[in-house]
Amino acid sequence: MLPEEQQEIIKKLTIADIERAQAYAKDLIQGLQIVRTFPQGVTVFGSARNTKQNDKYCKLAYRLGQLLAENGHAVVTGGGPSIMEEVSRGAYEIGGRTIGFNIVLEHEQFPNPYLTDCLTFEYFFARKVMLAMASKVFVFFPGGYGTIDELSDVLELMVEKKMPVMPVFLIGKTYWRNYLKLMEKAVDLKYADAKTLKYFKLTDDIREVVKAANKIGHPKVSENYYDGFREASTVTRINNHNAAAKTA
Repeated sequence: MLPEEQQEIIKKLTIADIERAQAYAKDLIQGLQIVRTFPQGVTVFGSARNTKQNDKYCKLAYRLGQLLAENGHAVVTGGGPSIMEEVSRGAYEIGGRTIGFNIVLEHEQFPNPYLTDCLTFEYFFARKVMLAMASKVFVFFPGGYGTIDELSDVLELMVEKKMPVMPVFLIGKTYWRNYLKLMEKAVDLKYADAKTLKYFKLTDDIREVVKAANKIGHPKVSENYYDGFREASTVTRINNHNAAAKTA
């Protein structure tokens, strides 16, 4: 039996954990309420720091937004400036739907004015869940730690069958070349699965993104690719494991 003083400490910690879990749930529920209002679109990641509209990648992002909207695809971003703003602006100006999953940061992050739907998150992980769940195609423009973190997260989840395999495009061959070299080195050293290299493509042609989105088409709002995915994949792995154990 724990001393009364320690029991009180544990009780207070438990209450704090419950409150924290409720805050997590609030972020997720609010995000799902938006995701469930449109067919999965194209999620575009990229730096929030370079705000020059004449930057070549900002120009590409703007044109990509236009092309996606012209083909009826929703544009999903982190809702901030620079790359995110330009791809949103391209889609918004011709009447496309633009969703921004924003987050409060110490600097630079604020909702851009070209969003038809916007939600500001408190937690990064909940925001990343929604950026993924809203998407049928992933596009990564040049960016920093956040962009690379999001890219690595998406690839790892696909490799480990924790999410459906979707097309992943890295826009800017020159910029992403070293990332590819790093991953190839990791595979050579057996630090990473070779399958990872098959899940993304370096390109400077944004038409490839639109082509991939068009090939997938426009899923029904009620038929998100994530629905039932974890349950189905988990059941398959359990059955395979049990079958292997019986033959061992």
